[in-house]
Parts: sequence; C-alpha cells; structure tokens
Amino acid sequence: MTDLTSPAAAPMGASRRWLLFALMTVGLWGVWGAFASVSAQRGFPETLVYCVWALTMVVPALIVLKREKWRLDRDPLSILYGLLIGLTGAGGQMVLFYAVTTGPAYLIFPIISLSPLVTILMSLVLLKERTTRLGALGVVLALIALPLFDFSPQGFSFSQGAAWFPLSLIIMLCWGVQAFFMKLANTRMRAESIFFYMMLSGLLLTPAAIAMTDFSKPINWGWDGPGLAAVIQILNAVGALFLVYAFRHGKAIVVAPLTNAGGPLVTAVIALLIVGVMPGELKMVGLALAFIAAALLASAP
Repeated sequence: MTDLTSPAAAPMGASRRWLLFALMTVGLWGVWGAFASVSAQRGFPETLVYCVWALTMVVPALIVLKREKWRLDRDPLSILYGLLIGLTGAGGQMVLFYAVTTGPAYLIFPIISLSPLVTILMSLVLLKERTTRLGALGVVLALIALPLFDFSPQGFSFSQGAAWFPLSLIIMLCWGVQAFFMKLANTRMRAESIFFYMMLSGLLLTPAAIAMTDFSKPINWGWDGPGLAAVIQILNAVGALFLVYAFRHGKAIVVAPLTNAGGPLVTAVIALLIVGVMPGELKMVGLALAFIAAALLASAP
C-alpha cells in the first residue's frame, strides 16, 4: 500500500497529495464549523471547549507517532519550530476569547479571516513560492471571499472600545505566521513531530483557558457538555493533522487560502441542508467566490 505521507510515495501522485490532504481538512473543518457552536449553546463554555479540543489533539498525535515508531524530532530548532507553530495557533485562540468580549464579532472575524494574506506574503518573500495565473486568481478570490463569510454591514464602530481592533490584528498575525512556519518546518522535520508539538502547546495553555472560565455561571457537565464537545472537536483536531500534511506536500500560498475558504463553504452548505438557513447576500457572494477560488486552486499545477 502506498504511504501518502511519505516522500518516497509514487511520483505520479506526489504532485496532488497536497490537494488530497487539503480537501480532507476542508471537509472535516466544514463539518466542525457547522456544529462548533452547539456546545456553548448547551451551556458548556467556549474556554472549556478549548480544553476539550486540546485533549482531543492527543489521540491523533499518539496514533501518528506510533506509526512513526515513536521517532520524534528533538533537536533545538525542531522544538523551536514546533512550539512556535503550536503557541501561535493556540495563543491566537486565547486572544480571541478575550477579543470577542471587547468588540463586535461581525468585524473581528472578517479581520482574522485574512490570516492567509500574512502566510502568502511571507511565503512569496521568504520562500520564493510562485503559482500559475489561475492559481494566483484563486488566491485573490479566496482572500476577497473570506471576510464576507462573517461580515455584517453594521458600520465600523469603536463604541465598545478600541481594544478589539489591535487584538484582531494580533490574532490574524499569529495564525498567518503559524501557517508559514508549518510549511517551513515541514522542510526539515517530520510532520508527525510538528503535530506533536502543536498538541503539547495546546495542553500548555489549558490552565489559561480554565482561568478565563466564569465558574460562577451554570456549566453543563452532562454528556452533551464535554462529551458532545469532544465528538465535535476531534474533527478539528484531525483536520489540523491533515493540514500539516497538506503544507508538507503543497505550497503555502495555495494551501492556506484553499483550506481557509473551503471550510466555511462546506459549513454553509451543511447549514443550508440541515437547518435550512439561507445565507445573506454578502455571504452568498462570499460562497460563490470561495467555490470558484477552491476550483481554481485545486486545478492549478
């Protein structure tokens, strides 16, 4: 059986392995996005959902490490890269918990969604990555589509204070830098080691998430609290693992916008089919652009 994660795999499939893993990430994150808010709606706080997510990362991390005969890159640079990737991702999530309490989500999330722009600029300048004209068009359309998924034309306002704006930029920077270093680290260390350090970083920040939790309010500790959160968050965790493999085999300037635009596209389709929720006009434009962008990015050599 051909190992799709191994550099020794057949050359014919090598050029499209990135697409396989990117599409699996899109599918898993799309389903996850459709149900991600269910736990909080049922009385299980987002901060504790983060803790559950961090624990679900352990399962796929151990599975892929066992598959690699427990070989873990332990040299200082690998550890630095691994923790940098993990802490920028998990740290951005921590900042997001605070940002949404200080400002409007309908403006925060569109700004954060532009994190692939950071990844693309860094990859163009530092890694000298390039793509075809069709691929470039797909990148541009994806970057236009991303803010439209969450934006609501309610006006740019600092009525809740100005702190949310720099916080949004910090999160965008964190997640953009994370994706860049995920690609960079894949050139010198095992993808399984990268994911292990991502898992470790997530666990290291769980005390901060617990400290941010308001335990004075009722918390649903039933099966549809942490139990349901675990079922939903394992989709996120496995999707993150496939994302690491996508960056291993593909260009960051293509993988980042495809996965960031494709996930919300799948989420919107699921919401339409299951809940019957029709997206607003701006989101419909974003979905159309995301679909075209995904097709262009997937077909670009």
